[in-house]
Amino acid sequence: MSEPKQPEPWLRGALAEVPAVHRAVLHALQLAEEDLTRWCRDLTAEELNARPAGMASAAFHIRHIARSIDRLLTYSEGRQLTDVQMASLRTEMNPDATPEDVFRELRDALELARNRVRALVGADLEANRMVGRQALPTTLGGLLVQRCRSYAATRRPGDHDGEIPFAPRIQNSSKVAENASSFRVYSSDRYVFLK
Repeated sequence: MSEPKQPEPWLRGALAEVPAVHRAVLHALQLAEEDLTRWCRDLTAEELNARPAGMASAAFHIRHIARSIDRLLTYSEGRQLTDVQMASLRTEMNPDATPEDVFRELRDALELARNRVRALVGADLEANRMVGRQALPTTLGGLLVQRCRSYAATRRPGDHDGEIPFAPRIQNSSKVAENASSFRVYSSDRYVFLK
């Protein structure tokens, strides 16, 4: 039996007490967690670490979501990345992921992110922020909106089922399906989706 459909988090009337920009970020975090859980929770370690046609693994993408949220929120808080965060960035592609570890990291990162976003309520969204070693200029609001946009961009236009695309368009998506026949892969002319 399939799970009952419910509207996306932003259409559930939740978090009305939180200002709109922060609420949008919280809804995006909730949607990411729901989508990743729905589409990836039953993957084996082999499937999580698979790299069909050399594409990045599902484990990489889940780690990257968890860790990039931490990095963007660090910049949002007006701080620069620590050595620990930089070391963590370099291990996102490691092929040793287990479902338990990857989803624990994701859940922990999302819970911490929700708390950090709520702590930013009342902060000036126009406050200047710097990103990266090059100190690229943005604002607190720009960083928060980027978090929402980053996740929304991974969803196909018109997709409300929450399939998670794990690779950009490739020239020969049938090659991916052939090389990944032992994995649950759905390919289209635009994206490759792990199902």
